[in-house]
Amino acid sequence: MSRFEEMATFVRVVEAGGITGAAARLNIAKSAVSRRLSDLEARLGVQLVVRTTRRLSLTETGRAFHERCVRLLADLEEAEQAVSAAEATLAGTLRIAAPLTFGLRHLSPALSAFMAAHPDIAVDLDLNDRPVHLVEEGFDLAVRIGRLSDSSLIARRLASVRRVVVASPAYWDAQGRPARPANLAGYRLMSYANVQDTETWGFVRADGGGLGRPETRFRVNNGDMLADMAAAGLGVAVLPTFIVNDAILSGALEVVLPEAVPQHLDAWVVYPPTRHLSRRVRAFIDFIAARFGDPPYWDDCLRGLPVPAS
Repeated sequence: MSRFEEMATFVRVVEAGGITGAAARLNIAKSAVSRRLSDLEARLGVQLVVRTTRRLSLTETGRAFHERCVRLLADLEEAEQAVSAAEATLAGTLRIAAPLTFGLRHLSPALSAFMAAHPDIAVDLDLNDRPVHLVEEGFDLAVRIGRLSDSSLIARRLASVRRVVVASPAYWDAQGRPARPANLAGYRLMSYANVQDTETWGFVRADGGGLGRPETRFRVNNGDMLADMAAAGLGVAVLPTFIVNDAILSGALEVVLPEAVPQHLDAWVVYPPTRHLSRRVRAFIDFIAARFGDPPYWDDCLRGLPVPAS
């Protein structure tokens, strides 16, 4: 058994979360996958994985070795592409992770256009608001919204993400349009559950300068539902324009205090560090960066409105 096959099998086991899934991906028997993994550990003289009846997890040594294996295999693939007669044609599989709503609304049409332009590209897309570990889970790249935490990943900014205070016009007619952020403390506010309420409503300050304590009527971990509830007249929400652009343009939602919400968010693409980024990954990153633009097309609803202070 070659070292390459052992490493490739080990990476597939980690990506699939176990021997059974790796065997299916490699189209070989589970016993063969188990043997390759055991041979690799025996040759290295270390334990790479901890096996239980229900799951498989990496040891610290295994995690470090997996990251090196992923880089080596990516370098090998890049080297083969560089000398291939078909090098000019993008081919292979892109494994992408992205937030659910952003993926459905904006990544989906971008992917459709990219795949139409490159028919030899296959895509494995995971839409989920949970953070993923790119290396351990075998993703080529991920789209992330917000402020990035320190990590070993390489990040490229795709576009700005502006958030706005919205409710239905009928709600504003009934309750009155607030003249300043502190007034919002008296309204029925709704929040995105994946972040702290103070992060969403921290700009709402009482007269004394401290944070207001607004009533939060509804919390949900999905931005589309939050926008729907606001459009139904059930309260006020702070949402990114990539979710509410169409609703604002149609008149279903109305923006107030456009200058009030601090803007410190961006859309990013992140990917693991490697000496040679594969051509298909590089091409896709360039494609979506150009497609979204800056300011992005989802800010069309804000033309003519004041820009918040940085």
